[in-house]
Amino acid sequence: MTIKTANLGFPRIGKHRELKFALESYWADKSDAGALLDIGKRLRAQNWALQKEKGIDIIPSNDFSFYDHVLDTTVMIGAIPSAYGWKDGPVALDTYFAMARGSTGEEAHVDCGHQHHHGHGVPALEMTKWFDTNYHYMVPELGPDQSFALTANRPLDAFIEAKTLGIHTRPVILGPVTFLKLAKGTEEGFAPITLLERLLPVYARVLAELSAAGADWVQIDEPCLVLDLSGEEQAALKHVYRALHELVPNLKIMLATYFGNIGDNLPTALSLPVSGLHVDLVRAPQQIDVLLEAPADLTLSLGIIDGRNIWKADLAAILKKIEPLVQRIGADRLQIAPSCSLLHVPIDLDLETGLDEELTSWLAFATQKLDELSALGSPGGASQAIAAASEAVTSRAASPRVHDLKVRQRVAAIDETMMTRSSGFAERTGLQERKLRLPLFPTTTIGSFPQTSDVRKSRSAFTKGTISEADYDAFLKKETEAAIRWQEEIGLDVLVHGEFERNDMVQYFGEQLSGFAFTQHAWVQSYGSRYVRPPIIFGDVSRPKPMTVEWWCYAQSLTEKPVKGMLTGPVTILNWSFVRDDLSRADVSRQIALAIRDEVLDLEKAGAAMIQIDEAALREGLPLRKADWKTYLDWAVESFRLCASGVADETQIHTHMCYSEFNQIIDAIAAMDADVISIETSRSKMELLEAFRSYKYPNEIGPGIYDIHSPRVPDVEEMTELLTLARQRLTDGQLWINPDCGLKTRKWEEVRPALVNMVAAAKALRSIGPIRR
Repeated sequence: MTIKTANLGFPRIGKHRELKFALESYWADKSDAGALLDIGKRLRAQNWALQKEKGIDIIPSNDFSFYDHVLDTTVMIGAIPSAYGWKDGPVALDTYFAMARGSTGEEAHVDCGHQHHHGHGVPALEMTKWFDTNYHYMVPELGPDQSFALTANRPLDAFIEAKTLGIHTRPVILGPVTFLKLAKGTEEGFAPITLLERLLPVYARVLAELSAAGADWVQIDEPCLVLDLSGEEQAALKHVYRALHELVPNLKIMLATYFGNIGDNLPTALSLPVSGLHVDLVRAPQQIDVLLEAPADLTLSLGIIDGRNIWKADLAAILKKIEPLVQRIGADRLQIAPSCSLLHVPIDLDLETGLDEELTSWLAFATQKLDELSALGSPGGASQAIAAASEAVTSRAASPRVHDLKVRQRVAAIDETMMTRSSGFAERTGLQERKLRLPLFPTTTIGSFPQTSDVRKSRSAFTKGTISEADYDAFLKKETEAAIRWQEEIGLDVLVHGEFERNDMVQYFGEQLSGFAFTQHAWVQSYGSRYVRPPIIFGDVSRPKPMTVEWWCYAQSLTEKPVKGMLTGPVTILNWSFVRDDLSRADVSRQIALAIRDEVLDLEKAGAAMIQIDEAALREGLPLRKADWKTYLDWAVESFRLCASGVADETQIHTHMCYSEFNQIIDAIAAMDADVISIETSRSKMELLEAFRSYKYPNEIGPGIYDIHSPRVPDVEEMTELLTLARQRLTDGQLWINPDCGLKTRKWEEVRPALVNMVAAAKALRSIGPIRR
C-alpha cells in the first residue's frame, strides 16, 4: 500500500541555531532588518527542500516564525495593543519585537512611514506555556472594543515563496477559535470568544487570497479540540467552519488537533464542513477506533510518529495498528503524519557525534522522523527501515543500562512518612524566623545570575580541554565571590551563589545522575531565541554522589548572610526532559525525587538553612483534560514532598514556579507545603496572586516584581506599585520580594540597576505603615 505522508510543521531555529544568532545580532544593533529577513528566508528554503528530499508528500508553509506563531497571528490580524504605537498597515519588526520582549524606550520604530517612540518603554505581552509543552507563546490581549484588520497575509507570502522554489505547500494557520480561547480579556469577565464575528472576515480574506494563489489545501490548527470546551465554544467551531466553507468553498481545510484525545468534542469535529481531520494517535491511540466511523468524504490524517519525544518508532507495530483503517476506508483517504508539529524535537540526530552507538540507535529527531514517515508511506513499507526499527526497540528493552534493581526497590519502599514534614507550617515558621532573623519583606533572587560571555567562554574552554580543571574552578570561584560581594553591597537579605558553574537548571543535575544522556546540538525552542537541550532519560535514575554541596559551602563561607541551596525539582526535571516511554512518568518522577532528596539532606547536613527546590514546570505538566488532573497532581505533589520533607523544621524550603494559572491547582500548591513559593507575576500585574488570596494560602510567597524576560529596567516607582497590589492580596508577613525568574539570560547592565531598584522598593515598603484592608 502507498499512503500519503504529511508534516504539520518543522523546527524554525536552523540546524546550527542560525535564527538565534541572527535575532540576537539584530537586537544588539549589530545587523539590520534585511540581514535578519534573509536568514529567515534561507531557513525556510532549507526546511522545504529537506522535506521534499525526504519524500514527504504534503509539506507545510507558514510554520516559520521569528519569535512565536501565536504572536504572528496577533500581528497579522491587527490585534496590537495601543501601547505599541501601531496605527494601521504593515507592522514593523521593532513593534513585533516590542510585543515579544518589551521596549526600553530608547529605540524607535517605524510604521507606515511615521516615527513612533515608546516613551519610557512598554512591557512585553504576557507569556505562558503552549498547552502542556515547554514552548511559550505570547498571550494576545483583547478587549470589548477590539477590531481586526489584515496587516499582511503571511500565509500567502510563505506559500508564494515556496511556490517560486518549485514546492507546492499546505499553508498552516492557527485556528480562530483556538486563538480566541488562548487570548486574555483586558476587562474582567470579558470573553474574547465573543469577538469571533469580527475576526471571521479576516480569516476568510486570508483563505480567499490563498485559494486565488493556487493553494488547494490549508491546515488550520484547532488544538482547543482536545480541551474541555463549553457549549459556546463548540457552537463557535461549528459557526466558523460553516462560514469559511461558504465563503471559500474551493479551498480544502485539514483541521488539525494534537496533544490529546478529541473525546467528547469528536461529534463537533466530525460535523464540521472540512475536508480533513488530523488526530494525535500517539497521545491518544484509542482514537483510532472511532475514526472507523468517520464520514466517507473525510480525509483522515493519522498522527502516528511522536512529535514530542525522540525515541525511534516501532514501525512494524504502527503498520499493524493502522491496518484496520486502511482495509476499512482505503489508503487513498488516509495521510500519515507526526502527532503534532516537529517544533518540539531537535532537528537532526546526525549532528550528535558524542552519543554512543547503542543509544543513538534508539533515537529519532525531526529529520529522522521524516525518514520514518517516508518508510511507512512507501509501498509495503521500507522493509530495511522497518527491520532496523524493530531491532532498536528490542535492543532498548533488553539493555542492562536501562534497568537498576536497587532503584526499583527503593521506589517500592516509599511510604507516607517520607513525604511529610515533622510539623505543620505554623510551627515551622516560628522556628525559622528565630533562626534566620530576616527583616519584613525580605529580598532575594530566584537563583541564577547572568551567564556572561566570559562565563560561557571559560566553560567551553574547560569542556574542550584548553584550560585545566584547577583554572576553571579558580575562575568560577572568582565569579561566585564577586556575586556574593555585590549582593551584600546592594543590601539583599538572602543571597545566591549565582550558578556560574551550571549550564542549565536541568542539564546540570542530569549530567550528575545515572540514567541520563546529553546531546551537543539537540536544541529545541522554548521561546524567541531561548533554546534548550533537554536531557534524555533512558534508564533508572539515581544520584552517585553530591552534586551542589561543594559550591554551596564555598559561597556560604564568604558571607554571614544566608545563601540558598539551589536545586531543580523532580517534576521539572521530568517535564523538561525527553522521558523514557517504557515506564510511567509517575515512577520516573519518584526515582528523580529520591535522588534530589539525597541532595537536600546533604545540603542540610552541610549547614544550609534555606534550600530552594524549583518546580518551574509543575503546572505545565498538567493534563489538558480536567478529569485527568487529580492523578497527575497526586504524584507530582508526592514527588516534591518526597524530596523536601526529610529536613528539620528549622530548615526553610523554597520553591519557584514559572508563568502559570494557579486558580485551579491552588489545592495542590498548598499540599506541596513549601515554606516559601516564588512565582512570576509582573506581567499579569499581580493578578495571579488572586488565587492565593481567595484560598487564604497560609505559607509565604515571593511574587515577582519585575519581568526578567525583557531588557527593560523598571524603576522603583513601578516596583512599588506592584508591591502595593501584592499587599492588597497578601499579609505583610507572607510577602517576599524577588524578580520573576532567574537572571541567567539577562545582562549585568540590566540586572544591576533592576536589583538595586528592587531593594529600594523593599526599603520603601518597610518605611510605610501597615496597609489598610
